[in-house]
Amino acid sequence: MRATWRGLPARRHAVGREAGLVVPAADGSPLITDHYFPRTRGDFPTLLVRSPYGRGLPWAPMYGLLFAEQGFHVVLQSCRGTGGSGGAFDLWRNEAADGLATVAWLRGRPWFDGTLGTVGPSYLGYVQWALAADPPPELKAMVVQVGLHDPYALFHADGVPRLENALAVGVGMTYQHQGLVPSVRAALRLRRRLRTATTALPLRGAYASALGTEPPWLADVLAHPDAEDPYWRGASSAGAAERLRVPTALITGWHDTLADQTFEQYGRLRRAGCPASLLVGPWTHTSALQQGWPEVFAESLAWLRAHLCADPSGLRPTPVRVHLGGANAWRDLADWPPARTTASWYPLPDGRLTRQAPTDSTPVTAFRYDPADPTPSLGGPLLSGTAGARDNSVLEARDDVLTFTGPPLTEPLDVLGPVAARLSVSTDTGHAHVFTRLCDVDAQGRSVNVCDGLSSLRTTGGTAAQVTVPMGTTAHRFAVGHRIRWQISGGAHPRFARNPGTGEPPLDATALTPTHITLYTDSALRLPHGSRPALLPAPPPHDRPAHGR
Repeated sequence: MRATWRGLPARRHAVGREAGLVVPAADGSPLITDHYFPRTRGDFPTLLVRSPYGRGLPWAPMYGLLFAEQGFHVVLQSCRGTGGSGGAFDLWRNEAADGLATVAWLRGRPWFDGTLGTVGPSYLGYVQWALAADPPPELKAMVVQVGLHDPYALFHADGVPRLENALAVGVGMTYQHQGLVPSVRAALRLRRRLRTATTALPLRGAYASALGTEPPWLADVLAHPDAEDPYWRGASSAGAAERLRVPTALITGWHDTLADQTFEQYGRLRRAGCPASLLVGPWTHTSALQQGWPEVFAESLAWLRAHLCADPSGLRPTPVRVHLGGANAWRDLADWPPARTTASWYPLPDGRLTRQAPTDSTPVTAFRYDPADPTPSLGGPLLSGTAGARDNSVLEARDDVLTFTGPPLTEPLDVLGPVAARLSVSTDTGHAHVFTRLCDVDAQGRSVNVCDGLSSLRTTGGTAAQVTVPMGTTAHRFAVGHRIRWQISGGAHPRFARNPGTGEPPLDATALTPTHITLYTDSALRLPHGSRPALLPAPPPHDRPAHGR
C-alpha cells in the first residue's frame, strides 16, 4: 500500500488480529467479525466497520490494518448473509438492529474503552446512517465516504431505473464477499454481456445471464420505480441527520454516483447544528478509494483523532474543502454551497447559447429519439470504470443529441453549487425522457462533461410540457477562451433504462416506438455563478499534487 499510495502516514503501532469472532445479530444470527488492534499497552478507541463485501481485500488492509496502525481497535464485520455471516442478506432492512447488537457485544469486550467511531464507504456508509438513527451513547464520530443513505435514489432517477448502476451493485453485493477471483470473473462477465442484457425485450429478468444469477432483492428494487411505494418505507435513513449530534465527516467526488446524497446529508447536518465537515475531490465513486485514497484516509484519520482522541491538530480551518475543476486547485470554504447568483442561459435555433431571455415560447429545434438505437451514455457518475469526465465529441456528433454553445469567455467563470435545467418540450408519442448535460468546451473544441441529469415527462398532443431537471452539483471554473455547452438528448443508455415510447414501464416494454422531441425557446440552463473573491485559496491536502480530472 505504501508503494502504491505515497503520502500515507508512518505506522505508529504494530498490529495484531483476532479473526473469525462470532457476534450475535439482533435475531441471534452469527455475524463473523475480525478484530484488528495495536500491539501496544493502553486504551484505544474503537472503529466499527460493517460491510457486505467481505473482510479480505481491500477492506482488511485499508481499514483493519491502516487504522489499527494509527491507534484504533478496528472491528471489521460481515453483514448478515455475507462473508460467512449467518442469516439472509436483505438490502437495508437489518442494518440498524444488527449494528446496535454489535455495539452491545462490544460493551462486553475488555479492550473496549467506551469510545466508538464508525467509518466506511458506499453501503458501509449506509450502515453508519442506520446506526445513527438511534445512536448508542458510545458513538462519538462518523466518517461517511462516498456514502449511501437513500437506496431508492441509488436505483432510480425520477422513476427511471439507473440500469447500469443497478447491475454493478448486483455484482458487488453478490460476489465481492466471495473473494477476489469470483468478483473479478463476475465483473468481466457483466462487461461482456451488458449490451445484450440491457437491450432485451422485455428487460425484466433478462439481466440474470449477465450477473450469473438473479438476486431477489435486485428484482424487487427495480420492480418498484415509485419513491412513494410502500416497498421503500423505512429504506432511507435521511432523517437520522436531522436530529444527529454525532460529529460527522462527509467525503465524496464530483463524479461519485452518490454525490447528491452526500450534499443532502451535509445540508441536513448543518441545519441541525451538528458538527460536520465536507471534502469533495476530483473523483468517481471508485477512484476516491484508489487515486484519492491518501487524501480520503488523511481526512478520515484527522476527524477520528479529533473526536475520539481529543487531538484536533489535523483538522483544516474551514468545514468545507472542494476541488475546483477546470483550475485543478483546492479551495477552503466556510459552507456549501457558497453564496451565489443563479444565471439563466437560453438556447437559440442556430445552436448558440445566450443570456438574452426570450420574449415568447416558440420551437427552437427538434430531434428523433429511437429506442432501438438509444443515445448512449458516456462518462458521468457511474459505478463502472467508464465513469467521470470524458470527451463528448463522438456523442455530440449524433443526430439525436442537441448542443447549444456559448461564446468564448473573456474572463474566468466559476460555477459553484447545484445546476439545473428548465425544459419546455413537446413530443409526438406523449412519452419521453430528457437527459441534459453541462460541458466545458476548450479552445481546441474538446467538449468535456461537468454534470448532468435525467427526468421523465409526459406530454399531451403538441402542447409543450415543462420539467425541471436537477443536474447535480459542481465546483468548476470555465477558463478564459473556453465555452459553456448545454447538451440535450432523449436518454443515456445503459446508464438509464431507455424510454420505449409506448407508455409501458421500461422493464416490461415489448415494443419500441421512436419519439420526436421538440425543444422550445423558454427552456433555460440555470448555473450558480460563484463569487470568486469569497473563495479562499488552499494548498492541496497534505502538500500532495491535486489529482486532475
